[in-house]
Amino acid sequence: MVRPRHLRGRQTIATSRHGSADALPKHHAATATEKRVILASSLGTVFEWYDFYLYGLLATIISAQFFSGVNETTGFIFALAAFAAGFAVRPFGALVFGRLGDLVGRKYTFLVTMGLMGAATFTVGLLPSYASIGVAAPVMLVGLRLVQGLALGGEYGGAATYVAEHAPEGRRGLYTSFIQTTATLGLFAALLVVIGTRTLIGEEAFADWGWRVPFLISALLLGVSLWIRMQLQESPVFRKMKEEGTASKAPISEAFGNWKNGRVALVALLGAVAGQAVVWYTGQFYALFFLEKMLMVDGASANILIAVALALGTPFFIFFGWLSDRIGRKPIILAGCALAALSYFPAFHLLTEAANPALARAQRAAPVSVVVNDADCSVQFDPVGRNRFDARSCDIAKAFLAKSGVSYTRIEAPAGSIAEIRIGSRTFTAPDPAMVTGEDRKAAITAFQDEVKAALVAAGYPEKADPEAIDTPLVIAVLTWLVLLVTMVYGPIAALLVELFPTRIRYTAMSLPYHIGNGWFGGFLPTTAFAIVAATGDIYSGLWYPIIVCALTVAVGLVLLPETFRRNIDQ
Repeated sequence: MVRPRHLRGRQTIATSRHGSADALPKHHAATATEKRVILASSLGTVFEWYDFYLYGLLATIISAQFFSGVNETTGFIFALAAFAAGFAVRPFGALVFGRLGDLVGRKYTFLVTMGLMGAATFTVGLLPSYASIGVAAPVMLVGLRLVQGLALGGEYGGAATYVAEHAPEGRRGLYTSFIQTTATLGLFAALLVVIGTRTLIGEEAFADWGWRVPFLISALLLGVSLWIRMQLQESPVFRKMKEEGTASKAPISEAFGNWKNGRVALVALLGAVAGQAVVWYTGQFYALFFLEKMLMVDGASANILIAVALALGTPFFIFFGWLSDRIGRKPIILAGCALAALSYFPAFHLLTEAANPALARAQRAAPVSVVVNDADCSVQFDPVGRNRFDARSCDIAKAFLAKSGVSYTRIEAPAGSIAEIRIGSRTFTAPDPAMVTGEDRKAAITAFQDEVKAALVAAGYPEKADPEAIDTPLVIAVLTWLVLLVTMVYGPIAALLVELFPTRIRYTAMSLPYHIGNGWFGGFLPTTAFAIVAATGDIYSGLWYPIIVCALTVAVGLVLLPETFRRNIDQ
């Protein structure tokens, strides 16, 4: 009798470990075990993502709490940079904990990472603000973000490897897709807690002290998640490898010290993970920041809109994982990257039309431009908080528009020209700092800002998005499209990475490209994109970053990335 493929995969493991092909009862028992493995691994990973992404959801409030010593634009970019700091160290966590997972085991390693993540998150909820202890507050915050990043660097590879090594042949895409839902479910859980807390205590109290509550609640989630994971056994593939004495003694050097494995890791990074990462962060975090900072939708409404889109889109992680078991990982991931590159500009323009139609109308009817000479301008980012952007007329003009979230184009002027802001047919000349000093300069800048602000209001530029004018179904439709792109690229990625590397170095080898891609290419996306926006004045210009990375991934992936879905990983 010809056995189904998934039973053949399980029989291979059973025979090698027990010397028997007693397959049918083994399969029935294994099915219950596999469900428990998926549930326990997924719940634990949801908790870690919940911890990690709370900070991103509260970036605007954290900017005010911990970076109030600098100007508003710089403070927000700093808050995003501290968010990115956790991503910066993820590859180092992948090396440290990946090595441990290949030497000691998958289970015990991700118990350690979970404990570190939970402790760091709880402590963020106890930190004093910048107003209380000054610069020590953001320093401690960044330190805790680094601990979170190290822990997450070891968590994902362990969970994905653990589930894949329990999965039957022909079903790894489906099984690991449940792990792929955990990042979005963790974000969704964090959104629900943030929305619930905001609703319960009100926006003013939430901005003052209530933002700490979601961080402190993580202590309860940590206890539950640790208890669940303590019930698990080690992966059968890892146990088999240990019994046969084929484990690697130096997984880092074996994984990356020779060109054969190093090339595979590099192709995985550039031909799959980099594009997957920027699609993930554009579709979930950048979309949220764009709604709040560029379209001026209030934080609570933006959170709810994103949460609804995530709820609608999350099942498609499972669908695309299942589909990748039938048609392959590569075509789904690369198609998602290509669609993202082609659709981001129209999608975000449509998002503006739906979320803040008054802003969209004003941009068409009375476009804003700044007439300046680039040599007279500073970059609208001050890492030490000392630049008040009032020493040059160009800086006075650009700083006001950046703070107001107004998109503008730049018109080149002759050297030495005084900067001008044009709103439709009206022109406003910025103060010349060389002609006014001290209090007179301050008064001149204030008068200029008031005049420009009144002109913006008269031209229809809103200070905030009108909740009654938001086309909620259309906003949710656009956000859901962005989430669907995420599910295409992310649903099959764990199975692909697991299948690219042998068991003896799998934890280490798959973790590094994953966390370089998601930690660096993806994690730095909000900071990079908003820095581009601040430098150019165009609220859509930050999208060039994910579009270029997606195009790179499609090009590299089409030529160099192998298809893996038929590979046997029990080696």
